[in-house]
Amino acid sequence: MLQEFKEFMLRGNVIDLAIAVVIGAAFKTVVDTFVSGLITPLIAAFGGQPDFSALDFTINDSRFLYGTFLNAVIAFVIVGAVLFFFVIKPMNELIKRSRKEPPADPTVKKCSECLSEIPIDARRCAFCTSQQAA
Repeated sequence: MLQEFKEFMLRGNVIDLAIAVVIGAAFKTVVDTFVSGLITPLIAAFGGQPDFSALDFTINDSRFLYGTFLNAVIAFVIVGAVLFFFVIKPMNELIKRSRKEPPADPTVKKCSECLSEIPIDARRCAFCTSQQAA
């Protein structure tokens, strides 16, 4: 049983997952610092208030802290934007540049009348039944 546990722990995917978690935690620190050090003061420069956690309202002696929720939503959107523009877009561009094979030939075309997507060899549109050029 110990041998099986050792094999499980030394599998590549377990080690890769552990490394991804550590890198993710480090990246979270970088993004949090970026948000708190640059983006939040930028919001404060335009909006006047960088921290919304003090915003609340009371109903029957119950405090509703909607400012904390607002902070979390803003942080979520900013983290998503940072990930998209600084990780996803550059990686997609890098993959696109490194792709060696030409893009596949298209299998569909737009109908000249209704602009629906139809097979490229179609002679008649399945949606509006208009004749298609060869």
